[in-house]
Amino acid sequence: MTGKTDLKNCTIEELEKFLESLGEKKFRAKQIFQWIHKGVCAIDEMTNLSKGLREKLHEKSYINNLKIEDVLISKIDGTRKYLFTLEDGNIIESVLMKYAHGNTVCVSSQVGCKMGCKFCASTIDGVIRNLSASEILDQVLCIQKDSKERVSNVVIMGSGEPFDNYDELLKFLGLIHHTEGLNISFRNITISTCGLIPQMMDFADEKLPVTLAISLHAPNDELRSSMMPINNRYPIKELLDTCKLYVEKTKRRITFEYALISEVNDTEEYAKELVKRIKGMLCHVNLIPLNKVEERDYKTAQMERIRKFQEVLKKNGIEATIRRELGSDINAACGQLRRRHLKKKNND
Repeated sequence: MTGKTDLKNCTIEELEKFLESLGEKKFRAKQIFQWIHKGVCAIDEMTNLSKGLREKLHEKSYINNLKIEDVLISKIDGTRKYLFTLEDGNIIESVLMKYAHGNTVCVSSQVGCKMGCKFCASTIDGVIRNLSASEILDQVLCIQKDSKERVSNVVIMGSGEPFDNYDELLKFLGLIHHTEGLNISFRNITISTCGLIPQMMDFADEKLPVTLAISLHAPNDELRSSMMPINNRYPIKELLDTCKLYVEKTKRRITFEYALISEVNDTEEYAKELVKRIKGMLCHVNLIPLNKVEERDYKTAQMERIRKFQEVLKKNGIEATIRRELGSDINAACGQLRRRHLKKKNND
């Protein structure tokens, strides 16, 4: 689609300029934006646009659509794992999770990931490219359309490091929050980062009331560096000092994600060390039973040890919850379905 404008990737202001370049009225921009965010896949579905305008749009623009390659539905809890094919043939995945408070979609921000975390399937083959804002958005639109259920919460925790795709991430946030679109509250959006400090500070300046989640997974440099190469660049003290600055600037509570791995980071001693690191900070710890990745040796911690870890945190005044395991029968962890699909494709 070289040279053509992706309508799904446009803000209303960008659509207004585009329409003016076509000799059309600016008010049509709002109509096109509304159609796009209702999930239309073709220009001709925009029935309140004149035939002449639709012909111009065909000539100068297109709608970038993901194709659903596969959907796995959990028989345990209804979680849906989606495998999408992008227009260039690359594969990404997303997850629809159902909670009492509403439906949450976990979206990917990149094809693959270059962060190299040892417990994650997404990073095994590295990163191929960033996703455009429209490709991030379309994961939500497609899932809403396929499930026939409204999405009220979005977590950017799928494949990729969101802050490594900073500009498109910001644009996506603007698109999904817009009142003429899906109108999802910033407070219902969570961004997960492994800790890219410059982008964290830039994001603090945006003053957006989204939730920031830090993939921590260890209380000290030696352990964290053994699992997460990014810690060699941004050591844990520097990261946590940045988290404190972030809280001061935004007045928003930070979430620390801690995936508990059997006999690696799940001891009470590590829980006590974590307490010393974060006590007094406006934060919440999300303890995650590790989803097993077949290419890795790491195993899920026993629930008894997870509860003991939680108990240490709570006794010391740190709010800690254990994430409910969803989609355990469909490999709902990041990157697993995509990896399986690519391996099958390569073996065929």
